[in-house]
Amino acid sequence: MSAHIHRVQIYYEDTDHSGAVYHANYLKYFERAREHLLGTDKLVKLLNEDGIGFVVYKAGLTYRRSVGFGETIEIHTTVAKSSDYRLDFQQNVHRPGEEEILVEGQVELVCVDREGQLVVLPPAVASLL
Repeated sequence: MSAHIHRVQIYYEDTDHSGAVYHANYLKYFERAREHLLGTDKLVKLLNEDGIGFVVYKAGLTYRRSVGFGETIEIHTTVAKSSDYRLDFQQNVHRPGEEEILVEGQVELVCVDREGQLVVLPPAVASLL
């Protein structure tokens, strides 16, 4: 599967006192990119009709270069099934058209029901892999 690319415009509110993106905001950008990859409509349907959702099991970030106010970045996302219940996302931040990884992220999601109990990944999600 080739990487899904999601663009993000960096606003002043995204930055800290040094003018660089505040570190925790990358988790929000990664969340948006995963939602676009999986499809908002599919996620809403899974939640409302099937009572199935996803929660973050583990997240790791490595910061290599800062990104500043006014820049546009791309989140490159690939996903793999690591078990019947879990998806592993590799999410890297790049400047458009550049290969250098600015921030490297690994996020693991597990599939749960309304009570927060693990459930097998639904076929609609497995088919995206």
